[in-house]
Amino acid sequence: MLQLQIVRFPKSSYLVVEGKSDSDHFYIIQKGLVQCFKASGSGIAPVRYGPGDFVGVVPCMSGHLQIETAIAMTDVLAISVRRDQYPELIAQNTPVALKIIKTFANRMRVMNEMLTKATLNAAVNENYEHIFNVAQYYEKSHRDIAAYAYYQYLKTKPVGPNVEIAKQRFISLKPKTNAVYYEPAQDTVRSYPKDTMIFSESQSGADMFIIQKGEVKISKVVNGNEVTLALLKKGDMFGEMALIENKPRSASAIAYDDCTLMVINRSNFNQMVATQPQLIAKLTTTLADRLWSMYRQLDNANLKEPLAKMVDMLSLQFEKQKISLGSGKQSMQTELTPKDLANMCGIPSQNHPRAIYDFQQCSDYRIVDGKIFVKDIKELTKQAAFYRKQNNIK
Repeated sequence: MLQLQIVRFPKSSYLVVEGKSDSDHFYIIQKGLVQCFKASGSGIAPVRYGPGDFVGVVPCMSGHLQIETAIAMTDVLAISVRRDQYPELIAQNTPVALKIIKTFANRMRVMNEMLTKATLNAAVNENYEHIFNVAQYYEKSHRDIAAYAYYQYLKTKPVGPNVEIAKQRFISLKPKTNAVYYEPAQDTVRSYPKDTMIFSESQSGADMFIIQKGEVKISKVVNGNEVTLALLKKGDMFGEMALIENKPRSASAIAYDDCTLMVINRSNFNQMVATQPQLIAKLTTTLADRLWSMYRQLDNANLKEPLAKMVDMLSLQFEKQKISLGSGKQSMQTELTPKDLANMCGIPSQNHPRAIYDFQQCSDYRIVDGKIFVKDIKELTKQAAFYRKQNNIK
């Protein structure tokens, strides 16, 4: 039987503190007001929460350190929920799960806008006309991706200002590509060849995907630059924001290698919420992981020097994996090229050569078969923390 603890917090006391590891539980506010804020330098404004809102749920469900500090503005009464209690909680109270998921989706959209502005100094563009810009960008290097994006633009904007150009480019590219699933299909399992597009940013869509095989790159194109937001692997989910919020895709999904994906549509999702609490718990964990990563990427975006960005971004990849660092030296081969890392930092392409050169001069890494090999992960995390501290980011 589910037994939840009621906790009282006097005014001015702390519920959670940024950087602390006490993240095996979160709070549902029952009474009172709580203010949450991050360290200076993050660019995130303080937020107030009240009855029915959640505090500490992102680090709890992701298993990471606390990402913000929460202080009681009044006397507060809250329910404490342990991570291991969450599946039973949502099995008994589906609306709690839906509210958390929708809260995550909304916060991710806000964070996505902040990340785009901080990383590429541009606003998020959800205008369908932007699909044409995406197609043009990828035509330089990936005609499979470009053909798919041109098709989606023509489908979405049949009378748009760039229709004739898009038609010509699509007709020229289509016979030469391996792009698949131009139109929605009823297949519950789909296969995508490497370097083909699963969906484009600004495209409409209502499918969520679970990776059964391969890797998927989540990226954005802004002002002629690409930023890689995430590289997802087997078991990861993506595309949930469009399904939950019924809004245009906020980023593109591209097969990083040959992929097999399970497809979940809106009707399947509603059935999942009602009948499969373990799967919904996994979705919550996935969203929490992604949201935590977005907070960390915002820290990275606020760093000034390209070298600092690349070192911190590399450290972030190990933080995501929750690698336990013992007392000894621990090395690891990554699947990332220096160019991948520069893209993930949003470094403009014209600055790549210098940034990559400076990165490769560091004695803590070497390049093996084009991929980054880290000689000492613990030293890397210390170096990244030093750069963030220099920039007044914890």
